[in-house]
Amino acid sequence: MKDQLVCGPHAVLAALKAHADEIDGVWVSSERQDPRTAAVLAAARAARIKIHRSPRVALDRMSEGVAHQGVIARRLAVPRPMHEDLAEFVAAIAGKPLILVLDGVQDPHNFGACLRVADAAGAQAVVVPRDRAAPLSAVARRAAAGAAETLPLFQVTNLARALEELQQAGVWIIGTAADGEQTVFQADLKGPVALVLGGEGSGLRRLTREHCDLLVRIPMGGSVESLNVSVAAGICLFEAVRQRLP
Repeated sequence: MKDQLVCGPHAVLAALKAHADEIDGVWVSSERQDPRTAAVLAAARAARIKIHRSPRVALDRMSEGVAHQGVIARRLAVPRPMHEDLAEFVAAIAGKPLILVLDGVQDPHNFGACLRVADAAGAQAVVVPRDRAAPLSAVARRAAAGAAETLPLFQVTNLARALEELQQAGVWIIGTAADGEQTVFQADLKGPVALVLGGEGSGLRRLTREHCDLLVRIPMGGSVESLNVSVAAGICLFEAVRQRLP
């Protein structure tokens, strides 16, 4: 049940605005009386969703350790877009696609943070493998701060095949690696682009690398060898945003 929860007032409000029909209940701590809570309650009432006022300790038990700040919503089990929809989705994008692909990010906090930065950069979708990757859990939803409720997420069974579909749709596949031929700031990111980042520590898998049209690196000036994947995603995505500014 925990993975069906949306925790935190910001994430719950985003879920109510985007997918109220997928929410079957909202729990609010009886100790909370503030404008953010009032906004959640108003959205739940407008959508005719049952509201439960409960002691904070009851929400602690319900969330099983996930931070909730006194506000929890429970989602119905609704399937996410499947791999077969990806090519059609990309073809329908107005303008130049900007897509984030995550290859084996297994930490739910990092996964959620990547969703958050992708949403902030205006990416149209995030693509992840179905296996060897963090699920869209309550922890990931909370870290995404509402982005998990609005940003299309494609969980694919075969990442290499998904990259091939993106290429056939005219999307340039740019992977990140320490041995990239050029820096991300030198690469041309103004066209249709899918930015591919590897998992914590291991980076891109061999087959994923082979499907990239270009490998780029983030120049590192200090003693650390790598960045957190969500930080790296933010750098790459917002470099694309910068290049696309008029």
